[in-house]
Amino acid sequence: MPYVDGYIIAVPREKKSEYMKIAKESAIVFKDHGALSVVENWADDVPAGEVTSLPMAVKCEEGEDVVFSWIVWPSREARDAGNQAAMEDPRFEDWSPNSMPFDGKRMIYGGFTTIVEV
Repeated sequence: MPYVDGYIIAVPREKKSEYMKIAKESAIVFKDHGALSVVENWADDVPAGEVTSLPMAVKCEEGEDVVFSWIVWPSREARDAGNQAAMEDPRFEDWSPNSMPFDGKRMIYGGFTTIVEV
């Protein structure tokens, strides 16, 4: 079964095109290092919630939307090797936390073993 890296972030609406640009560029890098697919999703119908919600989880501020994304890998081993290779890839050389169009401190991420795939 595949292995999935997932993440949720809050991105300012005014930086959507900037985010889409780096999302497309990074997807190519991850695919070049073994990812099977990279999916980026911009919130369209995400309720605010009263106790828990995606916007609350990433502490969405006024003018921000949730981005929910994942990368599918053939296995955890492929993911570990692919992530390491991607982080060492010269195409990521100029990227720093300060150059991202979102606040990385509010990112929620993790790796997941697939248990059902239909």
